[in-house]
Amino acid sequence: MHYHSMGKIPAKRHTQFRKPNGELYSEQLFSTEGFSDLHSLLYHANPPTQIVQVGDPYSVAPNIIEDKQLKHRSLKGFNVKPEDDYLKSRKPLLVNNDCKIIVAAPRKSMTDYFFKNADADEVIFIHKGSGTMKTMYGDLGFSYGDYVVIPRGTIYQIEFDDEDNRLMIVESSGPITTPKRYRNKFGQLMEHAPYCERDIRKPETLNTYDEKGAFKFYIKKQDQIYPYTYLSHPFDVVGWDGYVYPYAFSIHNFEPITGRLHMPPPIHQTFDGKNFVICSFCPRMYDYHPLSIPAPYNHSNIDSDEVLYYVDGDFMSRSHVEKGMFTLHPGGIPHGPHPGTVEKSIGKKETGELAVMVDTFYPLKMTDHAYSIEDKDYYKSWLEDPVSQKRTERSNS
Repeated sequence: MHYHSMGKIPAKRHTQFRKPNGELYSEQLFSTEGFSDLHSLLYHANPPTQIVQVGDPYSVAPNIIEDKQLKHRSLKGFNVKPEDDYLKSRKPLLVNNDCKIIVAAPRKSMTDYFFKNADADEVIFIHKGSGTMKTMYGDLGFSYGDYVVIPRGTIYQIEFDDEDNRLMIVESSGPITTPKRYRNKFGQLMEHAPYCERDIRKPETLNTYDEKGAFKFYIKKQDQIYPYTYLSHPFDVVGWDGYVYPYAFSIHNFEPITGRLHMPPPIHQTFDGKNFVICSFCPRMYDYHPLSIPAPYNHSNIDSDEVLYYVDGDFMSRSHVEKGMFTLHPGGIPHGPHPGTVEKSIGKKETGELAVMVDTFYPLKMTDHAYSIEDKDYYKSWLEDPVSQKRTERSNS
């Protein structure tokens, strides 16, 4: 990210900065990876240290199904039932030590509590719904197709516009960044990058709540949720500046890179994580060599697990796709277009597909939530082309 500032701040850091009544504002350094990486300085109306633990922690650790069978899988994400509460609605599906892939279908806004993930940075992809992400850095509006990137330790509260919400969340044990190859040595996004700084939306309005009382919030740490009470409103910041803050980027603003022949998945990369990447598959023109085959070639991703989350549109490489569906193609066995889709793709000029891909460089494990929404026959979908399948069905009837 690049430097940003909101509200009132002193001319020099770590100097006296006083309220109109003469009291000092409370300065807070908010940093990633110690004091050597990106950071922001925030100025609170009240000390941010006045907190009290008010209950015992409870576990939100994923319940992992120990199934080490090497098999392609499909999960129907929209089969996860909506729940009123945001935190309870978060269901981890695929996990490893570097990231967790989660779905959520919350009905209600977080009106009576705040949340802080001290374990991980979060990328919340908005599949359905709209609203406002409220943080100590300010308010950030979101809608369909937005990635909302939240640095770890950020206290937030989500206000939804209605009850029909579907989120795909990636928790990252390391910082979420833009890909290094998109940036010059000063951190600026370069001309060949598929998006630029103008596409990144920062907090829009800084509202300062100088209020005292008992403000309930939950901290996630080591897969435990700790209930706490702040003695002052956590959004009492009068100003801040730095390089760490939440932001939004719309998948609709990703500008696909195309070529005469089929381009490999790295051209779709949107974010970097620790031992994983997030990619965006967007509407684009197909390859324009006269003999090109738009459908992707068969490939063996030996070193990574590939997860594709289908958002909208038709996919030329899959014979059956529905919104909210995940496919997991694990490292170690090849995968590619479904039978019949290669020939069908030839001559097509463009695609309207929209999807989010997460490629992890260490194996993912399934949870009980994933197992409960799995299409158990997906791995058979490469065995016959649709025409042969219909003939078989007729001959058996």
